[in-house]
Amino acid sequence: MRLENRHTEQSEFPKPDSRKRLSKPITVLNADNSNGHKTFFGYVKNISRSGMMIGTTNPRELGTKYRLEIPFPDPVNVTTVCDCEVVWTKVWEKGRCHDPGMGLRFLDLPTDVAAAIEDWIERETMASMLLN
Repeated sequence: MRLENRHTEQSEFPKPDSRKRLSKPITVLNADNSNGHKTFFGYVKNISRSGMMIGTTNPRELGTKYRLEIPFPDPVNVTTVCDCEVVWTKVWEKGRCHDPGMGLRFLDLPTDVAAAIEDWIERETMASMLLN
């Protein structure tokens, strides 16, 4: 497995956010095309208030920035456009069981949307703990 991360100093890493693994992936669109049309970018596999994983066998280059449209499902229930940056990649390797893809950090996700994502994850975590 090749896991790349452009950050090298441990002090740069904040405490990890809780993540939600999605049962139904969210479809993300590239909202910044020169022709004005939005195009398919990828599927969100998991998400937190600070970023998301896009499942893909062709991850983009580290440090590349994109303006993406993300339609968050209920209970967040909002579509937002924000800038994101590729901060890590995992490539597919035969015999490995990890999901290939890339990690994107939100650069300007609105605070209210980030808070709604965090609340959603907390509710889902509590509900799954009660079921187990």
